[in-house]
Amino acid sequence: MKNRIILWGSVCLVFAALGVAGGFIYFHTYSPDRSKYPVRGIDVSHHQGQIDWRRVAADDVAFAIIKATEGGDHVDRAFATNLREARAAGIAVGAYHFFTFCRPGADQAKNFISVVPHDQPLLPPVVDVEFGGNCPQRPSPEQLNAELQAFLGPVEAAFGKTAIVYLTDEAEAAYAGQIAARPLWLRSLLTEPDRHDWVYWQYHNQGRVDGIQGNVDLNVLQGGPVVLAALFSASPGSIPPDAPPSP
Repeated sequence: MKNRIILWGSVCLVFAALGVAGGFIYFHTYSPDRSKYPVRGIDVSHHQGQIDWRRVAADDVAFAIIKATEGGDHVDRAFATNLREARAAGIAVGAYHFFTFCRPGADQAKNFISVVPHDQPLLPPVVDVEFGGNCPQRPSPEQLNAELQAFLGPVEAAFGKTAIVYLTDEAEAAYAGQIAARPLWLRSLLTEPDRHDWVYWQYHNQGRVDGIQGNVDLNVLQGGPVVLAALFSASPGSIPPDAPPSP
């Protein structure tokens, strides 16, 4: 009886190990249907270290959303270099701001506007709303909406484009449909988002791309190269008509 228990225990351990290994392989190789989502992109900050953007561009990366600022006074130290070198490599570039819950939205808008260049083509500005790494307080939807509007108004006026709001799964559950109605960038690992009003979908947070040491977030655009080109050169105050609608 004891030997049988040991045998069954060993078999269970083997199957568990195989399951873990299979899940690890699947997670690190997962990629959405390329025929449905042909345009691939990444989002980066100084955490990715020095990036060889020409190698990144050669590895099927068409766009890059680069962290510019956070809160009312923080500037990502790699932003200027990443923006310049990614653009030189032929990648469509955009900038994002990490929105903190403990600084007024107007102060954060001033920070972003002062750092991101106005005289170069850019993808629409992005405001990143998430709980991880944020201030401990969680504002009510009404409070967050008021501060977001104070951020979005000046930013959209400065850059002449409708901003995109990035939401993690948790932030989407807490705030989606209750804050500023803007096109969305959704984070949904391993499964396609259950809504269709998004522009970007972040499907991986531990992806690998040639030219970057370590992990990087992977994204797809909803639409093909024509949509990407329209976003990059959109007329003031608009998202292209064939992009997903606002919620």
